[in-house]
Amino acid sequence: MARDRKPARHRTRALAVSVATLTVGGIALAETPASSASLPQGHDVSSHQKNVDWQKARAKGARFVYVKATESINYRNPHFGQQYNGARNAGIIRGAYHFALPDKSSGKTQAAYFVRNGGAWTADGWTLPPALDIEYNPYDRKHKCYSMSKAKMVGWIKSFSDEVKRLTGRRPVIYTTAHWWNTCTGGSSAFASNHALWVARYNSADAGALPRGWSYWTIWQYDNSGSLPGDQNLFNGSASQLKRFAKGA
Repeated sequence: MARDRKPARHRTRALAVSVATLTVGGIALAETPASSASLPQGHDVSSHQKNVDWQKARAKGARFVYVKATESINYRNPHFGQQYNGARNAGIIRGAYHFALPDKSSGKTQAAYFVRNGGAWTADGWTLPPALDIEYNPYDRKHKCYSMSKAKMVGWIKSFSDEVKRLTGRRPVIYTTAHWWNTCTGGSSAFASNHALWVARYNSADAGALPRGWSYWTIWQYDNSGSLPGDQNLFNGSASQLKRFAKGA
C-alpha cells in the first residue's frame, strides 16, 4: 500500500520492494477476479487520492474502505478526515490503517500514535478493526526487513498488536504479502489464530499461497488500480458478514 512521504535521499517516488507492487508486462489487472466477483468490493486510499468523491465510489460498488491514518510516529494523512468521515457519510464501512516502519520506534509507540490519530475503533457496525500495514522497507532496499531479525520482527508486531488491543478492544488486521511474512518473520504462526489477514497478491485469479499460519484470508488486495479510488480489495464473505466483522460480533 501507499506511503505518503518521499525517501530522505531520493526526490522521486520509488516502488516498494513488495509482491504488492508487481505487474505483468507493465499492465496491472483492472477487473475483479471472476472467481470472486460476488464478494463485497472495497478499496484503500491514502493522501495520494486526496479528496475522494465517496458518493461516486459507493455508486461504483464500494462497500468498504481502509483509509491510511498514520506512518511511523510523525506522519498523519492530511486528507484523513475527509476520507474517513466522507466514506461513512456515503454509507461505506470504513477503517483506518497504519504504515509500519519498525526501525523507527517500538510497536507499542507506533500503535499508540496510530490510535490517537485515527486508528480508534467502535462497535457501531460501520468501523472496521484497525489495520497494520507491514511490508518491505520502501526507504532502504538494502535493509528490506528493517535490519531486524525474524524474532525481533515478531516481537515488534506483537507489541503493536497488544497495544492496539489494549486501547481499542480489537486485534489489528494484518496487511502483508506471503513473501514478506515468510521472509521477515520466518513464517511465524503466532498471529493467525486471532488476527484477520489482509493479503496482497496481484495479477492472479485467486489470493494464492497465504502467509504461513493462515488458512484463509479475510481481505484480498488484488490490484493497485481499478474502478474504485486507490487499491482494489475484496472481502471474503457476504455483506452481512462484513457488517458483523466491523462490529466485532
